[in-house]
Amino acid sequence: MRTLGVARWPIQLIQALKFANLVESGAQAKAVVEAGIVRVNGELELRKRRQLLAGDVVEVEGLGPVRLIEAEPVPADEA
Repeated sequence: MRTLGVARWPIQLIQALKFANLVESGAQAKAVVEAGIVRVNGELELRKRRQLLAGDVVEVEGLGPVRLIEAEPVPADEA
């Protein structure tokens, strides 16, 4: 299972889909959620702005699951 390190919590579902490269754009993220092909922790999710936390697993049908994990924040001078 792939992982996505996130430094700021919570993160919205559509953001997580983009950051995990499960979709190419915000518009595509919204479209796949509306199409009913996104699951969070194994449950169908239709809320585009669903708040996700560390440990949640996001999956777009046919693309495999991605687990959200804690990541260290990057200092501004290193970003």
